[in-house]
Amino acid sequence: MNLSGIRNDLKTVARLAIPYFRSDKKRFAIGMLVVVIGLQLFGVWLNVQYNTWNNDFYNAVQKKDWAEFVHQMFFVFSWIAALSILSGTYKTYLRQWLQIRWREWMVAQYIGRWMAEARHYRLRLSGNPSDNPDQRIAEDTQQFVDLTLQIGVAILGQIVQLVSFIFILWRLSGDQPLLLFGQSYHIPGYLVWAALIYSIIGTFLAHWIGRALVKINFMQQRYEADFRFALVRDRENGEEIALLRGEPAERAQLGGRFQNVVGNFFQMMLRQKWLNFYQSGFGQLAIIFPFFVVGPVYFTTDMELGRLMQIAQAFGIVQAALSFFVDNYDTMAVWKAVVDRLDGFDRSLVTVEAEAEQGPKLARDNSATSLAIENLVVRLPDGRPVVEVPELLLQPRESVLVTGPSGSGKTSLFRALGGIWPFGGGGVHIPADADLLILPQNAYMPLGTLRAALAYPREPEAISDAEVADVLGAVGLGKLAAEIDEPANWGNRLSGGEQQRIAIARALLAKPDWLLLDEATSALDEAGEADIYRLIAHRLPDATVVSIGHRSSLVPLHQRFLRLAGAEDGMHRLVEDAAPAALPA
Repeated sequence: MNLSGIRNDLKTVARLAIPYFRSDKKRFAIGMLVVVIGLQLFGVWLNVQYNTWNNDFYNAVQKKDWAEFVHQMFFVFSWIAALSILSGTYKTYLRQWLQIRWREWMVAQYIGRWMAEARHYRLRLSGNPSDNPDQRIAEDTQQFVDLTLQIGVAILGQIVQLVSFIFILWRLSGDQPLLLFGQSYHIPGYLVWAALIYSIIGTFLAHWIGRALVKINFMQQRYEADFRFALVRDRENGEEIALLRGEPAERAQLGGRFQNVVGNFFQMMLRQKWLNFYQSGFGQLAIIFPFFVVGPVYFTTDMELGRLMQIAQAFGIVQAALSFFVDNYDTMAVWKAVVDRLDGFDRSLVTVEAEAEQGPKLARDNSATSLAIENLVVRLPDGRPVVEVPELLLQPRESVLVTGPSGSGKTSLFRALGGIWPFGGGGVHIPADADLLILPQNAYMPLGTLRAALAYPREPEAISDAEVADVLGAVGLGKLAAEIDEPANWGNRLSGGEQQRIAIARALLAKPDWLLLDEATSALDEAGEADIYRLIAHRLPDATVVSIGHRSSLVPLHQRFLRLAGAEDGMHRLVEDAAPAALPA
């Protein structure tokens, strides 16, 4: 085993776990943890009492002492059993209480970090090694908290139990010599040394057999998440798949992803089989091992049955404590895989947080009255520059159309203007109190009610029934006014054009000062698109509207024109343009 690796793993666990116990919830967290640990230690004390009972009870059996037998059976054992049941039940109950509160805090922290400052978007763009953030937050936090508490409290209990019973076993070893092949040896604490040697050998063999399970468990979760992600994508893109008759291709892809799940699972089964063989054999041998060591003494001396049973139980407890790693190797392997995955996600967030200052900057300027672009360079994720804007001013209440061939970087430019594109340099300055809103081509429809979709990202209560009815009628969706508070997957119920109308309605309700439309009306026919632009001009007369589009019908709806012109170096530079007769596809 690599001691340096173990130390690093423990540091990782501490880095992930300690923040909760230093948070504003620390009183509850530390208090509940102390109570759970206290109940675990109380259980150790009960085990010591049970060990003493073993000696007294079996001595009464051997001596056929009925009165003592009844006393031990119905009085001594009863209170030990009652307290064991009570403490065990509340230990589990309070541990689960701590577990859900800890997970609640941890999930809130990760969601807060992931969703802050467009980090979820930057994480996806950067090619970061953290795969499936949804699984990290939803599943790995639950497993991390559960297994950390389970294993941590158990290890602490085993350590205390080990210390307690080592003294008992050492004392019992001193009362009787070790007999081997008819020879008597007086070795202080020989039962303790026997348990230690047995457990060290067992731990080494368990690690040798089961160490591959850590990586196998890690990959199993990854393959499961990839398969689940593919299923969700098929569900969300069902219409396109059906129209393209893409079911055979999707079946093949899903089958291939699931074969990764199956193949890795068979590897886990095979490794688990050998580990189970070993653990079962190790456990069965542990039952008779103390009798093998002490049996000769019992049959050749006046040792009482109670003392033999007490030694056997004490030996079993010491051996079990020393063999905790052997008995729980599969659980430890799952825990290690969870820690690695969560650590990868946490480090990915740290990296993205550190890169927050990279890329074009969106700055709010108290002295600015226009949107100013200075030395803006937009790069692709691989570092290649795609758009350059040395200097540009967009004045309030302008209507601007940005054109350029496909792949020239128009959408990336808009993302940079919105402050979420992490690749490139330069700056974008807007008035300090200005409200900037960007509508992408694919309208986002959050889960919930139509009112929530219209108010997004504000609370649904922020808009009244009258406002909803008015704006839906204005964008041509008045028929939906009666369903505004009906929860549904509106992204499936509405067509692409209807979803774009909802996004426009959202903008009309938000009343931004700067409205950037990235082909946000491309799913509408030309007449409908013209109606929407006239509606925006009427409802938002003080807003600056900047559009990306490919249709020539957009030209009469704007007053200023900018074009991304290609250069020999592969870059596209934003230049002023006259009203074009035709737009590039």
